[in-house]
Amino acid sequence: MEVRINKQLFDIIPPREKAFLVGVELKGSRPLLSVHDSLAELSLLAKTAGLEVVGQASQLLDRPDSATYIGSGKLEEIKALTTELDVDVVIFDDELLPRHQRELEKTFGEEVRVLDRTALILDIFALHASTREGKLQVELAQLEYRLPRLTRMWTHLARQAGGRAGGEGGGVGLRGPGETQLEVDRQEIGRRISTVKAELEAVRAHRGRYRAKRKQTEIQVVAIVGYTNSGKSTLLNQLSNADVLSADMLFATLDPTTRRVTMPGGREVLFTDTVGFIQKLPTNIVAAFRATLEEITEADMLLHVVDVTHPHVAAQIESVEDILAELEVDHLPEIVALNKIDRLPDDVNPAAELDLPSIAVPISAITGEGIEALLMAIEATIEQQLEPLTVKLPYDRGDLMSLFHERGQVSSEEHLADGIMIYGRLPERLVPYFDCYRLSPDTIK
Repeated sequence: MEVRINKQLFDIIPPREKAFLVGVELKGSRPLLSVHDSLAELSLLAKTAGLEVVGQASQLLDRPDSATYIGSGKLEEIKALTTELDVDVVIFDDELLPRHQRELEKTFGEEVRVLDRTALILDIFALHASTREGKLQVELAQLEYRLPRLTRMWTHLARQAGGRAGGEGGGVGLRGPGETQLEVDRQEIGRRISTVKAELEAVRAHRGRYRAKRKQTEIQVVAIVGYTNSGKSTLLNQLSNADVLSADMLFATLDPTTRRVTMPGGREVLFTDTVGFIQKLPTNIVAAFRATLEEITEADMLLHVVDVTHPHVAAQIESVEDILAELEVDHLPEIVALNKIDRLPDDVNPAAELDLPSIAVPISAITGEGIEALLMAIEATIEQQLEPLTVKLPYDRGDLMSLFHERGQVSSEEHLADGIMIYGRLPERLVPYFDCYRLSPDTIK
């Protein structure tokens, strides 16, 4: 909104909604983060969504209350605080069951929205989705999340919404699909879910065709993975001299971006940046983003970017490795990029106290320190996957000679009267191109 005073233009910044955070620690559980640290992460998520966090509370329980998730006494205490602080949104750090949602909405009244971590993450996704694919994936995840929760949520939307999918308008928890169809029933939502799934399947098929075409070029693919805000997009920019959106916020990148990079040895490799991971990422969100995450499953190796300055870096590494296992890609070769070393004292070894799953290279995606060493480590890892091969190519097969030189590793060549002998190594998927000209060790004189 703008106002003009004495011919000068001033922006009026609307006040941010106030949020109150609630966490539960279960006795005997061993979470990646303590309830205090998990609430600190939730606070960052809330701020990313544009909220002002005005307070928080936590409770130690044997198990969640079957009706209200937290104990009745603690609930009344929090309700009094939210009234006193004029809170707009109460956010629970764990995913609430629909029955919890209903009872909590009754307790807090119609003027306060009740969200959980999943709803908040989906709201941020809606805010940052920019492509058709990203928006469809967010819509599917939100619809499937909201379907069993069709209670007072819809009357909230009727009064307060007015935005559209993609993050325009509405308060936090209201962005994305649904705002313009507030009277829909379960059947209509079910039909919309089917439609979105069909559209996403078409997108997935298109991506599959693109990947198949990309594979015809036989360029190795490195998937950049990591905890949200670890510096993945900044690293891709550094590697490729590109201008991928990077920001000091959670989930700045939602849609995958692929860039071609020339390695120190001259080999070309594709690097793909994907959505960041986070602890307590629900399975349904992972499933909804299958089309995006397939960029990881189709990769030749993983580049795991780690923020070594984060106080809970070990927990973040474990969370990412758990999700990679869930995606069934933990068998792929992996290199860890220990990022943000420019923020560490010179005498600190970033890998000293970390249980790292693979080769680790200290880097700074901002300054470029360590990038050359990282590229060399990646290239060496790729070369380790190459299969030893000796071929004798006719001189009229210049296409295969070029392919061997561009995509493989040539150890030596021998020019003969009837062809050229090449000794070297090739990616396994390229070997069939050379089957007609391949020589076994016992036939080589």
